[in-house]
Amino acid sequence: MLKNPSFLKMHGLGNDFVIIDNRADGFIPDEPLRRAIADRHRGVGCDQLIILGPPSAKGADVFMHIYNPDGSEAGACGNATRCVARLLFEESGKPEGIVQTISGLLPVTKTPDGLIAVDFGPPRLKWDEIPLAQPTDTLAVILNHPPLLSGEARRAKTDEGGFNTLPSPCCVSMGNPHAVFFVPDAETVPIEAVGPELETHPMFPQRCNIEFAHIVNRQKIRMRVWERGAGITQACGSGSCATLVAAVRRGLSDRRAVVILDGGELIIEWRESDSHVIMAGPASLAYKGTLSEEILTT
Repeated sequence: MLKNPSFLKMHGLGNDFVIIDNRADGFIPDEPLRRAIADRHRGVGCDQLIILGPPSAKGADVFMHIYNPDGSEAGACGNATRCVARLLFEESGKPEGIVQTISGLLPVTKTPDGLIAVDFGPPRLKWDEIPLAQPTDTLAVILNHPPLLSGEARRAKTDEGGFNTLPSPCCVSMGNPHAVFFVPDAETVPIEAVGPELETHPMFPQRCNIEFAHIVNRQKIRMRVWERGAGITQACGSGSCATLVAAVRRGLSDRRAVVILDGGELIIEWRESDSHVIMAGPASLAYKGTLSEEILTT
């Protein structure tokens, strides 16, 4: 890494990122440094640290490494992809590009109304593609062994609105695993209590992103999220895509809908023509900065 590297603080609907361009030297920070940068009290603070590197795939413009605050690497992040896409558009002057991740290539385009669209490709719906720990119907995954929630989490659920039971989730991979729970009211779910246990449930060998959603109407879904390795976030692009796919599979939604998140709204479409999932939304720049020697030597 360059001495005292510069960074950008960007966000998509409040889902915030520290973005460092390391395309020149290809350096990837180790886990302690990733955690130090992401720390909201002693570092810059972010939901994910994004490191840009040179692409290895033909036709790709940049490789986007995605790291959670705990230092683990993520396979996909829709909101971060839009932020990186904005940087590519400003750099190239073109309204399109391709972002490479460890999960594959993500074509990005600027829409006529100024939003940024990401093509996630087809969702992965088979149990071993998500992956799950054993063969099961991904449309309604049974999570009953070992007990889903500890006594503490169960008490929290009861204390915070009487949310006593969880339905079977619909599981989807959008380059990373998601379990979508359709509930009567997403606002009443004590995510901070149930999210950690669901993320690490034995059914999910690579852990899991957890979404709680309720249907407003066939073109509108309210969703809240617990992100794998990050916790509660204001928005999750891949989670919004997974939620729309799950809703369509359950017969609850049209193939194009607005997903309402804590931080704002995303437009999601699961195209019937090629089964690709398209996400469109904004990308914002908060500020620019330089990492100090104190952080780099943590």
